[in-house]
Amino acid sequence: MKRQRAERQGRAGEGRAALWLQMQGWRVLDRRRRTSLGEIDLICRRGNVIAFVEVKWRKSSAELDHAIDEYRLGRVAAAAEAVAHEYANDGEDIRIDVILLAPGSFPRHIVNAWQP
Repeated sequence: MKRQRAERQGRAGEGRAALWLQMQGWRVLDRRRRTSLGEIDLICRRGNVIAFVEVKWRKSSAELDHAIDEYRLGRVAAAAEAVAHEYANDGEDIRIDVILLAPGSFPRHIVNAWQP
């Protein structure tokens, strides 16, 4: 039951993040893209940039400071590398971003969060 609630909240967070990114001029290309290496929450394009976005939703903004770590980012990066050719053309920039969400606070967008 608790896991189902967390899953629903996570999906709702992804929807909010997608809406927020669209308001920032991004176009959502895909959601919840599964690969054998992991899942990418959102894949977005703005200009010549393709962002593979990890979304984290927490009950409070204080919990967001510990919501993302190198292990999770590494999984997203590996998954992005596996499917990047499906979304990006030659010469386009690819990056891993993170959107952190909590009730009562503005989204925190960490641009280019993964540096291999």
